[in-house]
Amino acid sequence: MRQRARQSRSPLAPELFRRLRSWEGLLLGVLAVIVVVTAAAVPGYLHPQNQINLLELSIEKAIVALALSFVIVSGEIDLSIASVMGLAAVLVAWLRQQGVPVEVGIVAALAAGTLCGLFNGYWVAIVGLPSLAVTLAGLIGYRGVALLLVEDRSIGGFPDWFNRLGQQPLVGPFPLALIVFAALVVIATVLLQFSGFGRYVYVVGSSREVARFSGVRVPRVKMAVFAMSGLTAAFAGVLLAARLGAVRGSTAEGFELDIITMVLLGGVSIFGGSGSMAGVILSILVILNLRNGLALANATGNTQAGVIGALLILSVLVPNLIAAARARAVRSARVEAGRRSLPSAK
Repeated sequence: MRQRARQSRSPLAPELFRRLRSWEGLLLGVLAVIVVVTAAAVPGYLHPQNQINLLELSIEKAIVALALSFVIVSGEIDLSIASVMGLAAVLVAWLRQQGVPVEVGIVAALAAGTLCGLFNGYWVAIVGLPSLAVTLAGLIGYRGVALLLVEDRSIGGFPDWFNRLGQQPLVGPFPLALIVFAALVVIATVLLQFSGFGRYVYVVGSSREVARFSGVRVPRVKMAVFAMSGLTAAFAGVLLAARLGAVRGSTAEGFELDIITMVLLGGVSIFGGSGSMAGVILSILVILNLRNGLALANATGNTQAGVIGALLILSVLVPNLIAAARARAVRSARVEAGRRSLPSAK
């Protein structure tokens, strides 16, 4: 009986060790270290309300990171996400100033964000231009439109119900943005990891030619992920406007650094074709806790940006170094196996 019990449990141990040795396992360990060190230095850090406040301060970035994961897994990049966030927030405020109801302004902002994503997708998927160049132009252009609309003024005056949605708890201690994020985590995980569309995204990111010969409509998939990115960024911009209560042309400026780092640090390959939503979620928690810990340590904003930038470099460098080391090990093993087989062949 004991032997049977051991045999039934034995397959779980290798799987557990494999998970812990994965990139997600490394992120889990890093997150644990950050939380333990910060909790030891700051009394009450682990209080549930403090953790909710921690998430709430950057929840819009986390929401956009979920959509950007699809773009990067497909082998592309979207640098315009923060500018689309700012444009959506400004549109709601500017239309309100023109006498348009906020409800209509929200719909217009979401439509504008989707159009921005489709515009990016058209030039990348249909025309064939590099997404880096297209979305860099979008980063500048969409931000320019936002600045043209409001110049350097701060526009607020949103209705109370709109401000309450962004600033007050909706269900228990949880604000609307946090509830939306939790729902989107489930939707994004199912869509990327367990749906036909998600498989298409992985195939397109791995090899565009293989995807095309397999019958995958590559332009349609790329258009879809860019539209998803634009719509999600616009939605996050609306949530940001509700939380801040006032917006400027520079709203969400610089957010793309954190958002891209969240995705790449989560193990999503910059070359596309690999990555998991679990890694992205762990990366989000790592960055939010790290930023909070640095803020509590009185680190300046420039220092925090420098640390996040270093993480971005490491998130690209380390996985590629590991992959190169594994490839060398495999080649060495094959060469060694070939040498050992030579005497027997004689």
